[in-house]
Amino acid sequence: MSAASFLHTVATPKKSLAGAALIAATCGTLIAAAPAQAASTSASSAQATAQKMIGNSAEFQCFSKIVQHESGWNPTATNASSGAYGLVQALPASKMASAGSDWKTNPATQIKWGLDYMKDRYGSACDAWSFWQSNNWY
Repeated sequence: MSAASFLHTVATPKKSLAGAALIAATCGTLIAAAPAQAASTSASSAQATAQKMIGNSAEFQCFSKIVQHESGWNPTATNASSGAYGLVQALPASKMASAGSDWKTNPATQIKWGLDYMKDRYGSACDAWSFWQSNNWY
């Protein structure tokens, strides 16, 4: 992400949050509730997409546990020290381009890549989860 893009991403929400901050301060409401709601909605959408793509409930549960630990179901999660990115924390992040050019923003593309990676490397999402439990990474 370029510096200009990052600044735009950070600056734009501040404009709308300024008004919300004033209202929240006046009402005594906690501001953190709105962003948490948005993150929860995004996570729920990504989870629903994964469930549809995977089909098998046991495999989905294993995949979900990995994603929860790796990114908290945030498709733009970035590890500041390693550069790992997305729901499944691909490293390097650009590897996900093999699943689609929209890998930076599309949870379905990240899920497809993650499932393929887990199948190729471990045999299944549940085998990847077993490895994760033993090593705290996959």
